[in-house]
Amino acid sequence: MAELAELEDPKARAVNEKHGDDHGVNLGKLRALAKRLKTQQDLARGLWDTDDTAARLLALLVCRPKAFGRDELDAMVREARTPKVHDWLVNYVVKKNPHAEELRLAWSADEDPVVASAGWALTTERVAKKPEGLDLSALLDVIEAEMKDAPDRLQWAMNHCLAQIGIEHADHRARAMDIGERLQVLEDYPTSPGCTSPFAPVWITEIVRRRQVR
Repeated sequence: MAELAELEDPKARAVNEKHGDDHGVNLGKLRALAKRLKTQQDLARGLWDTDDTAARLLALLVCRPKAFGRDELDAMVREARTPKVHDWLVNYVVKKNPHAEELRLAWSADEDPVVASAGWALTTERVAKKPEGLDLSALLDVIEAEMKDAPDRLQWAMNHCLAQIGIEHADHRARAMDIGERLQVLEDYPTSPGCTSPFAPVWITEIVRRRQVR
């Protein structure tokens, strides 16, 4: 914790707080620290229990993803207060855990929209890498009915799933494009030069184009 305190940078904190993340540690320096510490599950649990955002991010880098139990991960996703901690928890830990599919199903139906967004993130992973057994038409039905009025983080996760379905599954692409066009979710999202817009029709079109060029 003392070492993390020394890495605190007011400028980094100002930038991070704009995104809802209350820490001031440069992520490159955080990763370098994690590389030096290597995997330490007990340390990871201790860092998580501090409730400090930088410490929790470090915990997620030095933990052993498969060592967490289902209920432990469920508690952690509910405790993950900030977007970056939530994102790293889902992507670096839950996706590698044997309980990922069970949690995907439970979280997708959760009343807490942030928890539900974690379920949708896991669904997006399956759409891309292991779609067997998923009802893509039913997923599109839910997105069409609920995405427009969903809270921000849940809306973002559902939109990502919509785009992934359109990108990966040509037989559902026209419908995914149509849903995106009609709902207009993230159409006006500010996008830096050289980056792809998160507006699903633009996102789908661009990634499909790049793959065809390759």
